[in-house]
Amino acid sequence: MQVIVGAGAVGTIIAGRLAAAGEHVKIVSRSGGGPVHPLIERVSADASDAAALRSVAARASVIYNCVNPQYYAWRTDWPPINRALISAAAANDAVLAITGNLYGYGPVDRPMTEDTPLVDTVRKGRVRNEMWREALAAGIRTFEARASDYISPTSSIIEMALPAMRAGKTAWLPAALDVPHSYTYIGDVAQTLITLSTDERAWGRAWHVPSPPPMTGRSLLTTVARVGGLPAPRLRSFPLPAVWAAGLFDKFAKEFREVRYQHVKPFVLDSSRVTATFGLTHTPVDEAVQSVLGSAPTDPSGSIASGGRVPSKSTSE
Repeated sequence: MQVIVGAGAVGTIIAGRLAAAGEHVKIVSRSGGGPVHPLIERVSADASDAAALRSVAARASVIYNCVNPQYYAWRTDWPPINRALISAAAANDAVLAITGNLYGYGPVDRPMTEDTPLVDTVRKGRVRNEMWREALAAGIRTFEARASDYISPTSSIIEMALPAMRAGKTAWLPAALDVPHSYTYIGDVAQTLITLSTDERAWGRAWHVPSPPPMTGRSLLTTVARVGGLPAPRLRSFPLPAVWAAGLFDKFAKEFREVRYQHVKPFVLDSSRVTATFGLTHTPVDEAVQSVLGSAPTDPSGSIASGGRVPSKSTSE
């Protein structure tokens, strides 16, 4: 039995793939949501409740950390969730498979590899680095699969731009449109977590999720338009003063200020090590985009693109 904590995009994909392979799965979230399948048990629980999580994960072979607090609450919400996950893995002798990101590397001037030093200069990176150090120090079997910004229907540049693109309007984005940037398909995040969870070569280390060669935001959204049969996108970038001013009244935008460096200069992920070690490769971009468009909401109400809001980068719990 395998336990997935978090019923967002990545957790849902993992649950579906494991169930399709005949695995019994529990997917845990506050709402008790998740995909419907005879082999998927949906459980309502608070991920920060260590006792509840230990009970839910009884006899689990793998625990997947696919939960993410609201973007502005990382510093308060992540520590107890991380400790609860570590406790559950230790109590049940389970592998803790962690969905990671690139904040811990801080501003960079070259492609990021697994050997790039972790730095605590960025608050969000400090939180993630402390989580990783705690997991390693706990003596459990664990690994972290680190991905760049998602090719995904939620919490992504596609979510920000798609409603305006579908309406034939200009999509305003809080990022430079023509600098190289790595994007990672959520399906590849899920597959990396599944594959590495059962391979002891992965444990005790961080790995980069297979990602396509870097592209610009403009090129990714042009691909979205082509694959989706939409007109060529009309794109504009919010100037820095506008992003800064938005942070005065929008808590998402306020948090985004600190990590805007990722979106104004080249931000490139090297994922060659996971390919060389495990044979994992990235999904072709057109195929990834087609999958995302098939699950993207069509109602633009409340969308980031409609409201001009910076993405929350949070995954549904």
